[in-house]
Amino acid sequence: MSLTGSTLVWVTSSDMAFLRILLLFALSATAWAADQEAEISRFLGESFVQPPAAETLWLIGDLQPAVRAILGHDYPAARIRYWRVGQRTAWVLDEIGKEMPITIGIVIGNGAVESVKVLVYRESRGWEVKSPAFTAQFSGAKLTTDQQLDRHIDGISGATLSVRALGRLTRLALLLDRHVTTGDKP
Repeated sequence: MSLTGSTLVWVTSSDMAFLRILLLFALSATAWAADQEAEISRFLGESFVQPPAAETLWLIGDLQPAVRAILGHDYPAARIRYWRVGQRTAWVLDEIGKEMPITIGIVIGNGAVESVKVLVYRESRGWEVKSPAFTAQFSGAKLTTDQQLDRHIDGISGATLSVRALGRLTRLALLLDRHVTTGDKP
């Protein structure tokens, strides 16, 4: 029993257990966001000698249907942060693997993939996509005229949906890079 002002509030032990779970969830969500921001900072530090300020790309006009064509759905945000120095850009993008979002960082230089790095992997299976041996397959990849990668990416048994998610995000980063560096419309 708890007395708040002039109101008497009864709190049962099951209510307290629920409140503890709710508090733990809120704290873990805050820690999750902090971990993601730390990974993004590390990725940018590895990608640029001096990380530039973030820029914003709004997914409007001709970009919307092009993004939808690559992902098979709308991107879950109306704008995307990216970092650019000359003809080199870095993108941090999210896509659902099987059930949970996967956050990846992609560096594009002169229209080709320089690197792909899984920053946060939240799925219970398929973590092998984080392996540098897997992500190295994307190095040098370019976008074809039909918005596909110009090379085959070997899959990983048990991680099919995660592999597909990384492929879609890499294609998206190449499309967005071309848009911001050359002004080409999709």
